[in-house]
Amino acid sequence: MKYTDYVDLNYRPAKSDLVCEFYVEPAKGVSMKKATGAVASESSIGTWTTITKAPPRINKLGARVFLIKGNYVKIAYPFELFELGNMPQILSSIAGNIFGMKDIANLRLEDIKWPYQLMKSFEGPKYGIKGIRKILKIPKRPLIGTIVKPKVGLNSKEHAKVAYESWIGGLDLVKMDENLTSLKFNKFGKNVRESLKMRRKAEKETGEKKIYVPNVTAETTEMLRRARLVKKEGGRCVMIDIITVGWSALQTLRNENLNLILHGHRAGHAMMTRNPKHGISMLVIADIARLIGIDQLHIGTIVGKMAGERQEVTHISEEIEKKFVKERPVGHTLAESWGNIKPVFVICSGGIHPGHIPRIVKFLGKDIILQFGGGCHGHPNGTFSGAKAINQALCATMQNIPLKKCAKTHPELKMAIDKWGVVK
Repeated sequence: MKYTDYVDLNYRPAKSDLVCEFYVEPAKGVSMKKATGAVASESSIGTWTTITKAPPRINKLGARVFLIKGNYVKIAYPFELFELGNMPQILSSIAGNIFGMKDIANLRLEDIKWPYQLMKSFEGPKYGIKGIRKILKIPKRPLIGTIVKPKVGLNSKEHAKVAYESWIGGLDLVKMDENLTSLKFNKFGKNVRESLKMRRKAEKETGEKKIYVPNVTAETTEMLRRARLVKKEGGRCVMIDIITVGWSALQTLRNENLNLILHGHRAGHAMMTRNPKHGISMLVIADIARLIGIDQLHIGTIVGKMAGERQEVTHISEEIEKKFVKERPVGHTLAESWGNIKPVFVICSGGIHPGHIPRIVKFLGKDIILQFGGGCHGHPNGTFSGAKAINQALCATMQNIPLKKCAKTHPELKMAIDKWGVVK
C-alpha cells in the first residue's frame, strides 16, 4: 500500500477504534494527502515502500485518515494494533517514529479518544476527587497546599518544621519539591519520618486531616521501596515525576496497589508540549496519566510564573475531571466517555499567591488543588502567616467577599496583598 492509500475520507470510525487528532504540516513539496497518509501508515502497518508478499488480510489493520480540516487530521487505528495494558507499546505506535519523518515538517499529537476495551485494561485512579475529599473530610471547597521552599538545601528537621507551620496555618497538603528525593543533606527516610511526625502533631492541634507528599521519583525498584516506606510510616500520599520516570514506572507504582494517593508532577513536559506545532499536547499527557492511575495532577494555571493559555488549562481540567467530555473543534479535544475511570484532582501551581485565588476559582471551579510555593513562604512574616493568608483568601472567595475587604480585618492577608496585589 502507498501512503495515500491510508487516506479514506469516507471512513467512519468503529467504536473499537482508537482515534488520534494531529496537527500536520507537510514538508516542502509534499501534499497533505501524502503527509497524513505517511503518518497513518508508519504508525500502523506501513513502511516507505510496498511490501510485495504481505498477506492481504494485514491491510485491514492499517490506520485510516478519515478527516482533514486545514492542518488538523483525525486518524482511526484498529483496536487489534494495541496490547492491552501496555502504554509504552501504544505510544510507540501512535507517537513514535512518525515525528521524525522527512515528509513531515511539523507534527503534534493533540488528543486521543480511547476505546472502552483498551481503557478498561488500565487501573485508573485509586481515589480521584471523591476519594481524596473523603480522606480529608473536605466535601466542597478547593484544597490548598504548598511546596516546601527553598526547594533544596534544608535538612530533614528544617524541612519538617516548614511543613508543620504550613499545616497549622491552615493548609491541607505539603509536598516535597520535584528536585528533592534523597540528597546528602536531606535523606528520604529521615525526611519522611520527621515530616509525618509533624503532620501528626499538626492534626492533633488543628483537629483536621493533613497530607504529606514525599517525592518517590527514582529508579523503579528504589521508587517502590520508598513508596512502601511511606506506607509503613503512616503516609497517605506519594509524588511521582511522571515524565522523567516514564509511563512504565508510573504504571508499576499504580499496579502495586499500596493504597496511597498518587500525586503527579509534570516536570519536563514542556520539552514536548510547548511547541504548538510539533510534539504532544499537555492534554494527551493528562489523558494518559488519568488512564494509568494518577489521583491528582499538575496542569498549570491561568496565572503565575508558568501560566498556560486559559483555554488549554480549562480544557485539560475538564478532560480529567469529568466522566464525559464533549468534542470541541476549538482547542482540539475529542469526545470521551471515561466509564469507570475516576476523575482526577487538578493541581494549579507555579508562581501563584493569595491574590490569584478568586480568579483561578472563577475559571476552574472548586474541584482543584491550589498549591503555593513562594506565594506562601515569601510572606513578609514567613510560612505560618503565608499559610494563614492563603486560608483567609480562600475563605473570602468561598463567601464571595472581595479580598481587599477581607484584608481589613485579617492582617496576614493584608500583608500578602500589599506585597503581591490582587489579580482580577
